[in-house]
Amino acid sequence: MNTITMTRMLESAVYEHVRDGMIIGLGSGRTVAALLDVLARMSRSMGIDMASIRFIPTSLQIKMKAEELKMSIGDESLIPSVDLVFDGADQIDANSLVMIKGGGGALLREKVLMYAAKKVVILADESKYVDKLTLPIPIEVVPYARAYVSNMLRSMYAEPSVRVNDRGYPIMTENGNIIIDTVFSSIEDPYNLEHRLKCIPGVVEVGLFSKAADLYYKARGDGRFDVIGR
Repeated sequence: MNTITMTRMLESAVYEHVRDGMIIGLGSGRTVAALLDVLARMSRSMGIDMASIRFIPTSLQIKMKAEELKMSIGDESLIPSVDLVFDGADQIDANSLVMIKGGGGALLREKVLMYAAKKVVILADESKYVDKLTLPIPIEVVPYARAYVSNMLRSMYAEPSVRVNDRGYPIMTENGNIIIDTVFSSIEDPYNLEHRLKCIPGVVEVGLFSKAADLYYKARGDGRFDVIGR
């Protein structure tokens, strides 16, 4: 994706939605990190009082980025009062706007913020928008339940695989859990599938996001971007 187009899209999102005194939730990944750079640069020209804004990050990566930019970090007690969330997505159904998220392992915290926030804005390039969801679904699981959950997933004709690092060790989330990336031959009813997966004992959260965001920004290859409302 053209970085100029992505930057323009992020600038528009900052200009339209960020205001003094907000509590802003931050998803994880490169797009959110880039948004913080844009916000830091634009805050002076927009007259934003950055000291009045508190940020709730979902990962250490984004927390460190915000700290580097001298942004004020709030704690989890502020989550019920979150005004705005910026986040990305791994894949988005272009018709239903159901998302697959969790490639960075922060799906639990991202979903908590998404449900708590007054407004959720998703930022992604057009390659993330597809006619049909095809990526493996990340499932956060208590380590003790690994074998049981894997067996239950196989009984659903899925192919589970514990996420590991390049040395073969399981990758632990910041909540102390593992991720089981799960391939389904098809995802015909994501709403029902999300519910069924969450009912398996040992499953903490599921990387299917069937709750719609408020706005979706889509950076296009022709240098423009679209804003899709709920």
